[in-house]
Amino acid sequence: MTELKDTQPCTGASHAALPRADAEALARGRHPDPFAVLGLHAQAGAYVLRAYLPGALAVEVLERDGGRVRAELGETDTPGLFVTPLDDAFPYRLRIRWPDGVHETEDPYAFGLLLGDLDLHLIGEGTHRDLGRCLGAQPMAIDGVAGVRFAVWAPNARRVSLIGAFNGWDGRRHPMRLRHPAGVWELFVPRLSPGESYKYELVDAHDQVVHKADPVALASELPPGTASKVADLEGFAWHDEAWMARRGDTLAPDRPIAIYEVHAASWRKHGGHEGELYDWAELAERLIPYVRELGFTHVELLPIMEHPFGGSWGYQPLGLYAPTARHGSPAGFAAFVDACHQAGLGVILDWVPAHFPTDAHGLARFDGTALYEYEHPFEGVHQDWNTYIYNVGRREVHGFLLSSALHWLRHYHVDALRVDAVASMIYRNYSRRDGEWIPNRHGGHENLEALDFLRHLNAVVAEEFPDAAIIAEESTAWPGVTRPVAEGGLGFAYKWNLGWMHDTLNYMREDPLHRRHAHHNMTFPQVYAYSERFVLPLSHDEVVHGKRALLDKMPGDEWQQFANLRAYLATLWTQPGKKLLFMGGEFGQWREWDHDRELDWWLLDAPRHAGLRLLVGDLNRLYRELPALHQGDCDPAGFVWIIGNDEANSAFAWLRCGNAGETLLVLANMTPQPHEGYRVGVPHAGEWQEILNSDAECYGGSNLGNLGRLEAVEEPLHGQPASLALTLPPLAVILLRPGTKA
Repeated sequence: MTELKDTQPCTGASHAALPRADAEALARGRHPDPFAVLGLHAQAGAYVLRAYLPGALAVEVLERDGGRVRAELGETDTPGLFVTPLDDAFPYRLRIRWPDGVHETEDPYAFGLLLGDLDLHLIGEGTHRDLGRCLGAQPMAIDGVAGVRFAVWAPNARRVSLIGAFNGWDGRRHPMRLRHPAGVWELFVPRLSPGESYKYELVDAHDQVVHKADPVALASELPPGTASKVADLEGFAWHDEAWMARRGDTLAPDRPIAIYEVHAASWRKHGGHEGELYDWAELAERLIPYVRELGFTHVELLPIMEHPFGGSWGYQPLGLYAPTARHGSPAGFAAFVDACHQAGLGVILDWVPAHFPTDAHGLARFDGTALYEYEHPFEGVHQDWNTYIYNVGRREVHGFLLSSALHWLRHYHVDALRVDAVASMIYRNYSRRDGEWIPNRHGGHENLEALDFLRHLNAVVAEEFPDAAIIAEESTAWPGVTRPVAEGGLGFAYKWNLGWMHDTLNYMREDPLHRRHAHHNMTFPQVYAYSERFVLPLSHDEVVHGKRALLDKMPGDEWQQFANLRAYLATLWTQPGKKLLFMGGEFGQWREWDHDRELDWWLLDAPRHAGLRLLVGDLNRLYRELPALHQGDCDPAGFVWIIGNDEANSAFAWLRCGNAGETLLVLANMTPQPHEGYRVGVPHAGEWQEILNSDAECYGGSNLGNLGRLEAVEEPLHGQPASLALTLPPLAVILLRPGTKA
């Protein structure tokens, strides 16, 4: 620590004292404009320097360059308020004696306006596209002085101060400047650095003192801590240039997209179920090789934005600009994405603009008013989740969410965002009884502001990141979800096909004896399969809350359960639509997913579980390698029913077709009885090769099949010019491709 020199207090200190009203306002933490009274000011042909430092024992002013002591500030009759007159103005710093030592720093109140007029204008308009570089805590140097610039939007607050360990969490020490009319408060604090924890102390619109985390924090404390942390996103060295140059192709409708959905906190842990969470480096080391070995093209992470309650799985986030501290630093997350890209894996993040939790340190009534949420509970409270709903009709909130989406695409190179709970955004009466919702201005149930936001989001992403994608989880039949905005649609790249998932799971739950009565559940989804660009999801939502794990949903004894799941996954991979499977489904976890426990990896020691995982890997390999299995995912020409009405045998047959005329034949037998000599129409006579059989012994099946090849003859059937007779194994799907034509 620097020692203070013995200097005499300036005898003119009393002449520089503040009017009592100003001094009392500072002492009470209620001064409306601290920059008007603190720092260096011209006064009566000279200058006066004031510093409010409650708890300080003595204060000196030094020349910033050279460190010569120019004066000692005298303490006024307001404890903590130090003043001195000066003959001239000069760059200075303060030497402050505290009870525990001496600290030198530049004066936060010596710096002028921080945010530019353009930034403030764009914030007020809701059109700022990089709030993560504007608001929040930004490490930087101003006038050659290193520190952190803080800025927060709180237009109805009466006072906002910065608090942290650096000022004893005392809201009187660092009150901020209000910039009109944007309602943004700002302050530069010299000599702070990344890693510092902080919050904002607000005197809100009702004169109540509240402590809030930073809505645009780039990092946060590890929960249950709730403070924000200063982080520096500059300087990370990316190595994913090759991936970024081609990533647009990896997300194209005619390319294979197979997504492994992961909850990072429960995929694996140190030492098993009760162990510590992996950090980002450990996840990269273990998860990336596993996903690559299985042949998936993308990893989708349940929300990793900072969230106070782990039991929400991240779906109640408060830090929409901060990766959760549960797995490490922002730089660690960037390195994880970089490693995925270098390994040829895309990264998709779940992102939640629909609602936010009510935690007192968060966005709820942030400045004493419904700032981020709707005021009326019929609009602003989500009854199912006890959360607040973003008021996207407010320009600044619209911009806050838009900038959050762009933040992950821009600063973390994320390839796609999956927007959670779109239906809850676009319907004002979503999950509400009559009389408990407010119609729009036309009297309808559509949320016009949310629709405008989603269209704008997709239009801006298409403009700024045309090689990235925004995916909708939308559970209704809203038309045009993936239609371009210019054509009246919402503009999403893909939509989760929840109808396919519900119908086919309902079919698979049926006892095979009764499946003939539910046959339509397997055929009806193809009626609308091309109404949108679809992802076929078997997601986390289907293996929690008493719904049972995928394997446990299947009927029959254990052999039949595995056979059913193998057939179901083979159906998923051979029907049109991009693929998504939640972790654990690939090896048949028996129990429901529990976010507090890792997956039951020991099951892979059992042959049937290992066989199921082998099947998933082979399905992914064929999906990638055979154009007919992916080029027509979003094209009606890519799928043709051959047999869709054989209810008696619970059997199905369809063709998948590639752009260059390639044809694959898929047959499914959803009963435990094999069908010998089953005849099916095919596009041409000649050799057909059986390239996948979900009943193969290596997958845990009975190994009944067609010995690898069959011969089709020129006997028309099912509207096709040729046909072949084959064996359909029990509870199995087989895949055939033509060999040499006759």
